Amino acid sequence: MPRALHIEYPGAIYHVMNRGDRREPIFHDDTDHKSFLATLAEACAKTDWQVHAYCLMANHFHLVVETPKGNLVAGMRREASNHQGVRGAR
Repeated sequence: MPRALHIEYPGAIYHVMNRGDRREPIFHDDTDHKSFLATLAEACAKTDWQVHAYCLMANHFHLVVETPKGNLVAGMRREASNHQGVRGAR
């Protein structure tokens, strides 16, 4: 079954959550946390997102993100691909 369509508009505030496959860890140590936050900062700089809150746990994360340009999906694609690229290089 396909996921529900994301409604995007300028100034929207979203709760974003992502979990590892089969609830497996996506963060293994502080280096992973720092890497994720660095790539999130890059995504914010390129998309003008404003992160109001975040919580990183071993197998998932939560973000509260405001999107002044209504570009949540494009920014999440950038964040996911950048973070996976950094993880793959380790």
